[in-house]
Amino acid sequence: MIQLKRPHEIEGIRTSGKVLAECLLRLDEIIKEGVSTWDIDKFCYSFIKEHRGIPSCLGYCGYPNSACVSVNEVVIHGIPSKKKILNNGDIVSVDLCVTLDGYVSDSTRTYEVGNVSPEVHKLNVVTKKCLDLGIEAASKKGARILDVGSAVFKKAFTENGYGVVRDYAGHGVGFDIHEEPEVPNYVDKLLPNPRIKPGMVFAIEPMINMGTWRVKVLKDGWTVVTQDEKPACHWEHTVAMTDNGLEVLTLL
Repeated sequence: MIQLKRPHEIEGIRTSGKVLAECLLRLDEIIKEGVSTWDIDKFCYSFIKEHRGIPSCLGYCGYPNSACVSVNEVVIHGIPSKKKILNNGDIVSVDLCVTLDGYVSDSTRTYEVGNVSPEVHKLNVVTKKCLDLGIEAASKKGARILDVGSAVFKKAFTENGYGVVRDYAGHGVGFDIHEEPEVPNYVDKLLPNPRIKPGMVFAIEPMINMGTWRVKVLKDGWTVVTQDEKPACHWEHTVAMTDNGLEVLTLL
């Protein structure tokens, strides 16, 4: 069941989202060659706690860290490690959820380390554009959830030939990390397609692969990688439909 949020609840998610957005912005100073994914996670934990928040991912369904830090062929749920050191040319996606006063926000950004290849840079630019187009589609009068997937799929696959991940999707958020509705990045007539109404809060999160859309989960039970080991990108914002239109809640 989709849980519609009242204005004061959206305000709570908005406040949580500002903390998350600032943390991701500050990572611009942290993420560079020679830094470990453990260092990134440690920074996120400290920043969120300093701002009275709770790193929602920590302990969620047994997840061991505060952030999901996914490098190169890792699509999502990369577990931070002291042994995983960033190299020049890497891309790294940082997926964070912040709980503040009981309200949850969710956002992801993909960072480029040093000088990435033109092909990888293009993948990152296109994936960010997919997010922007998904938000634009959701904001239109009378829009439905699959309008988001249609916009993402057209940009990623139809126009650029990239693989669009199907095993994982965006989702409702606000009272918990994962709520209804599911927000896929592709279209299938068998998928639920509710109309976007005031009070709906959900995460739009394109996960786009340079090669195949197919993925696999590693033995740790968390890390999701591309089957062909080609790079993947991930961008995400939490948005809310209000009486005044769609608002992105994870922007400063």
